[in-house]
Amino acid sequence: MRLSRMVLALALTSSLAPLAAAPVVAKEAKIVTEAEARERAEAMLQRMTLEEKAGQLVQYFDFGGATVANPKATAVNIDAAIAKGQVGSMLFVTDPVRINALQELAVKKTRLGIPLLIGYDVIHGLHTIMPVPIAMAASWDPATAERGQAVAASEARAVGINWTFAPMVDITMDPRWGRMVEGAGEDPVLGAAMAAAQVRGFQGGAIGTPGHVLSGPKHFVGYGASFGGRDYDEVDLSENQLRNTYLPPFKAALDAGAGNIMSAYMGLNGVPAAANKWLLTDVLRKEWGFKGFVVSDANGVDSLEKQGMAGSPKQAAVRALEAGMDLAMTVPSNPSPMLSLIDAVKNGEVAESALDGPVLRLLEAKYRLGLFDKPYVDPKAVPRTFDDPAHREVARIAAERSAVLLANAGGLLPLDRAKLKSVAVIGPLGDAGHDMLGPWVFSSNKPEGVSVLAGLRAKLGVGVKVEYATGTAWPTRKNPSFFDAMNKPGEHPAIDEKAELAKAIALANQSDVAVMVLGEAQNMAGEFASRSDLKLPGRQQELLDAVIATGKPVVVVLVNGRPLSLGDAKPGAVLEAWYPGSEGGNAVANLLLGDVNPGGKLPFSWIRSAAQAPYTYAYLPSHQPGSADKRYWNEDNSPTWPFGHGLSYTTFSYGKLAVDRASVKLGEPVTVSFDLTNTGKRAGDEVAQLYIHQRVGTSSRPVRQLKKFARVALAPGETKHMQFTLTADDLRYWSAATKGWVQDDSAFDVWVGGDSKADMATTFTVAK
Repeated sequence: MRLSRMVLALALTSSLAPLAAAPVVAKEAKIVTEAEARERAEAMLQRMTLEEKAGQLVQYFDFGGATVANPKATAVNIDAAIAKGQVGSMLFVTDPVRINALQELAVKKTRLGIPLLIGYDVIHGLHTIMPVPIAMAASWDPATAERGQAVAASEARAVGINWTFAPMVDITMDPRWGRMVEGAGEDPVLGAAMAAAQVRGFQGGAIGTPGHVLSGPKHFVGYGASFGGRDYDEVDLSENQLRNTYLPPFKAALDAGAGNIMSAYMGLNGVPAAANKWLLTDVLRKEWGFKGFVVSDANGVDSLEKQGMAGSPKQAAVRALEAGMDLAMTVPSNPSPMLSLIDAVKNGEVAESALDGPVLRLLEAKYRLGLFDKPYVDPKAVPRTFDDPAHREVARIAAERSAVLLANAGGLLPLDRAKLKSVAVIGPLGDAGHDMLGPWVFSSNKPEGVSVLAGLRAKLGVGVKVEYATGTAWPTRKNPSFFDAMNKPGEHPAIDEKAELAKAIALANQSDVAVMVLGEAQNMAGEFASRSDLKLPGRQQELLDAVIATGKPVVVVLVNGRPLSLGDAKPGAVLEAWYPGSEGGNAVANLLLGDVNPGGKLPFSWIRSAAQAPYTYAYLPSHQPGSADKRYWNEDNSPTWPFGHGLSYTTFSYGKLAVDRASVKLGEPVTVSFDLTNTGKRAGDEVAQLYIHQRVGTSSRPVRQLKKFARVALAPGETKHMQFTLTADDLRYWSAATKGWVQDDSAFDVWVGGDSKADMATTFTVAK
């Protein structure tokens, strides 16, 4: 969190009480165009004093304190500061009554009546929780991600939130990093597609679409490459890596219309991102033409002092402003450094006009969101949105489409319901509905999750005995998460592990099949949740090995946000469910029983151990490319499962691969075609993937790169003729040799198939 931060959920939270003197709720405002917003914002800017301008650059957290009734909760009295015009935005409040009260202070108590931007981390749902973003990426279906975030937006807007700090589009090749769970994995093409889809889901057709919120992609840029996978550590990336891998998802999000972008915490190549002019001005505004506003991550401007880039809050504010920062997110333990710009202007350290651009951009966002016309929400209307059954339906379908069948020896799955009399659900996550929700889910919004145990019992009914044993206890985090006080993680009571292990083994022995639900608890992934290894936490490996040793069929359902090692264990089947959200248990039951055929694919390479990190399938060839998987003398360096891997209850074949032209000129497109056939007896989805390799170039090129993909539904025996067109943009890259974008004349290898190891190949040539 930044404390370091269509459509389509359940009962309204008990904390939502009627507003004593509720403001009049205006009728739904029409969408304000970009041109109209600019005109109105410019007129407002002309009326503003220096002090009012500085106030618009301030964003504070609201943790339920610092009110008139509780003025000592923080160093900043939030209510008083808003009334004085010293705040332009608030975050981390979801009670519509409180939000209305904050807006009323801004609208009625200040001279100009400028409403507040209300932000929140609506990462994968507010009340109805979707699968975590890494899971959504595993669907390889941007439409699924778009629908899920549209639900999240509708629930957020209903309570008065008008801006989300999402999507997180950081590429990561190091699964030790806890925030891998918030992104789309290691690949920029998949990451860009998911970034754009989420922006569309959050914002709708345009900024200001009713029932939608402003989208704020984060963290600009490189946060996913922190040293050792450790949260908040430094990042050192070449411009080659930045341009070709880490920046494309941000560009895609902005091209999709995102109205905000958030800077990262860390220093990038020695320059803190919150005051990195090359990033915030040269790339973001001059190259990309971004017209929205930039917000820091929590205390990002304040932290410039700790990072050695400023000697005072005032200097931090000036440097951030001059680099391209518009809005400073601040924990109100101290006044925002942006207020010190007033003194800086009066002392001649910065021109007042330097504030005009940021203020104008923030005002434009408020006008486009319709906040001047409709600053309040109706608390009584919230239940209609939260209780919409379509929201839960979207969540269930998303969880089903995100699941990845990693292994299925002997066709153990789907389970044969006709032969099933008893099921042992074993593992610390088997009856943990809250843990199904994953990180960035807060108890104040009353989310609920269905456990795998509950899902199977509901699915199988009274005719099948479904019993549970936790089997092992959770380990205690050596370094506790500050999120736990807010997330209220599920209770994990102490148990007698020896007795519980014996119970689990006995239960497995007397059951037809053991469904082991293993992985990471909700607070073991996300921010401040990096890990030094990828082993199953606690004694889960011992539990897994013991249950497999019974000789009974074992299905492992993984709940997690990163690849995990199962040691030398060979369970009959492994289903990656991720943190599947509110409907997780029901979705898993549908998948295990075959009512839904899994079709998800891995959005990262599933490495064997943390020693391999960082890892990507798209590595550059060395002078000895044939030994890439043999660089360690003691073990193999290949992944357990490759990028793009995922099985099905049916089978698929690829054939008749061809290119429309064997040779094209620079700048011309080439179309690749092939047939995709469902060769099995069940309907199913296959994610067809196209990879290329450029043999010769101005720079060395990766051994393989994903360029196109499509999730395709096929009936048994059905064949679809597929076509992917590669354009000049698909074939160009940024070269460190020329310090610019190039397209080379070269021969290209092309592969199509179901993962990054696809072996059906052809070639084409690009000539001058």
